[in-house]
Amino acid sequence: MKMKFFKVLGVVLLVGSLNACREKDPEPEVYELGVMVLNSGNFFDNNGSISYFKREKTTAIVDLFEKENNRAFNGGVQGYAETGEHSLILVDNDKVGLDKVEIVNLGKWTSEASLGAPDIENPRSVVGVSPTKAYVSCYGATGVYPNYFANPGYVAVIDLTTLKVVKKIPAPMGAEKMVKLGNDVFLGNASGAAELLVIDTATDAVKRTLKIGAGPQPISPDVNGKLWVKTGFSVVRLNPKTDQVEANMRVGTDPRKSPSSFAITPDGRGFYYIYSFYDSVSGVDKGETHYFGIDDTSIPGNKPVINRAFTGLGVDPLQGLIYGGVTPSYKQAGYVVRYRPSGEKLDSIKVGIAPSGFVFK
Repeated sequence: MKMKFFKVLGVVLLVGSLNACREKDPEPEVYELGVMVLNSGNFFDNNGSISYFKREKTTAIVDLFEKENNRAFNGGVQGYAETGEHSLILVDNDKVGLDKVEIVNLGKWTSEASLGAPDIENPRSVVGVSPTKAYVSCYGATGVYPNYFANPGYVAVIDLTTLKVVKKIPAPMGAEKMVKLGNDVFLGNASGAAELLVIDTATDAVKRTLKIGAGPQPISPDVNGKLWVKTGFSVVRLNPKTDQVEANMRVGTDPRKSPSSFAITPDGRGFYYIYSFYDSVSGVDKGETHYFGIDDTSIPGNKPVINRAFTGLGVDPLQGLIYGGVTPSYKQAGYVVRYRPSGEKLDSIKVGIAPSGFVFK
């Protein structure tokens, strides 16, 4: 009887072992539909991250890169873009020579390359030009105040087939925000110069320079294909086919406040934006979140949609919800608060330190 028992037990163990051999390792998670939150982190702590969550969830993966690669960015997150099979993350370290572009697999988020100095120095903005090419605007090596922009800027051209920087396009000092429209990329600057550069993506060269106001920063094209640009306290509607300024409107009348963080609506017919000022007593920005339509003839800035400012603002093109980044301090986790277009609060989600931008997938 005992011998029979051991024979049966042996068969059971053998079958179990064979079944275990047939079992496959679990497939790695693929991060497709959802929301990426750019957490800039505390600059001197170099602890930026990117959080991820699905729209129907109220919890996030706080540091997606660390989860998939067992290491942190080691810097603040400055920008993010997706193109082809890759995601590109701009990482700004407080130490000279340690800035970089992290390139990861678009779906699995596993690291594929890290591009640093001297190709990448003080990266500011990134756009996908094609499935195999991306642009990264850079300040280059900087100085100290008041001569912070000590050198001309440039745009690094990244070949995503070789994962290398293959060219640097010269740009004015303080090369900053970029927006792709058709076959052109519009490049702004933060140095106060009045130059808006237009780069031909076929030749990777500057094709013309537009002068439309101090420190122009391209925002987004609207439903009619017109490019909106922030310059000083105003916004400009530019016809990219004729280079003509069709509208130039001051945002608000409060001398303390300035507009920032423009986010276009899903229909392309309006923008939400933050209208705020820096309160030196509390050490935080104070203000509200407003809206204007592309056909408005003035932007008074006196009817807020949400009675608070945020460290980041976005609008989900699928659901139309407003996303606001909340930073209680630069030493603790931040939150994403979601609102209906009417300004009604829905919920909040804990993310990384200093949520400052959103990418909707």
